[in-house]
Amino acid sequence: MYTDHYGLAERPFQLTPDARYWYESRTHKKAMAYLGYGLAQGEGFILVTGEIGAGKSTLVAHLMATIDRERLNAISLVSTQVEGDDMLRLAAQGLGLETGGVAKAQMLDRIEHRLREEAAKGKRTLLIVDEAQNLPVSALEELRMLSNFTSQGRALIQIFLLGQPEFRDRVADDDSLEQLRQRIIASHHLEAMEAQEIEPYVVHRLAVAGWQGRPAFEPDAFASIYRHSGGVPRKLNQLAARILLYAGIEQLETIGGGDVEAVAADMAADRPAGASRRVLPLRPFASAAEPAADPSLAGRIAAIEARLDEQEAAVRRVLTVLLDWVENESQPRRSNAA
Repeated sequence: MYTDHYGLAERPFQLTPDARYWYESRTHKKAMAYLGYGLAQGEGFILVTGEIGAGKSTLVAHLMATIDRERLNAISLVSTQVEGDDMLRLAAQGLGLETGGVAKAQMLDRIEHRLREEAAKGKRTLLIVDEAQNLPVSALEELRMLSNFTSQGRALIQIFLLGQPEFRDRVADDDSLEQLRQRIIASHHLEAMEAQEIEPYVVHRLAVAGWQGRPAFEPDAFASIYRHSGGVPRKLNQLAARILLYAGIEQLETIGGGDVEAVAADMAADRPAGASRRVLPLRPFASAAEPAADPSLAGRIAAIEARLDEQEAAVRRVLTVLLDWVENESQPRRSNAA
């Protein structure tokens, strides 16, 4: 495994959100500033949106790792396409309440009672709902109704909604969500990282995993990583993981732009039919100064060499998949509990 070869304690580019790997890019720093402002208000809704892989789940993991549990009771839910009553049940379960066979009115009473208990202990409650773009209007309305619970003029619950860009557009344009829209006190859209942030991001994650400078990276490697990932954290992590795997297989001590391009081409070749494919150049049999005596023979040899290149690339892809599988199987299972 490349982790052993390069002396890394763990894989630095896993896709599972891990607060230890939090990197404060410009857009994530801004998101945390809005979150901090919203949490200071202690009421209403906070909205954060971003493209798939933009780092929303990592933002939540960082938030959950940094909040003061003595003062804030944070509940994290990943929503599905549930209607209003089911959303209430999910919220109640997050509060540790029994929901089996409980009528809606009774469930609301239990939720309010639990929120008051938390407030009496000096704790505010934050409900974090991920994948909010999947929620129908009925579920969003129930969340809005929960935000009505107050005690001594203070809100008993605050709600943090995360979703894809279409959710931001929906909240802005859907007239049926006007009351929800009026209760949003802070919002931010996560953008991709900028080109100059790629190197510090990669170095940061490597350092957390125990990197001691092996392998080294040439400047053009970071430029290629940015070009092929677009600065989207999940895409970047996928690419960087494959780059390290490739480097380990090839026993590289320095990774350059050409190595990144080779890995990106292999990943493109792994895509389903219809996606862009890697085109392997045909190596000439003879130079222009020394033309081949038999053009047909040169063409056949060039074709054979091209097929050999393709076979080598195919074998490398198979080895990559097998090594990925072995590494995944060797990793300890993590709990998905919130």
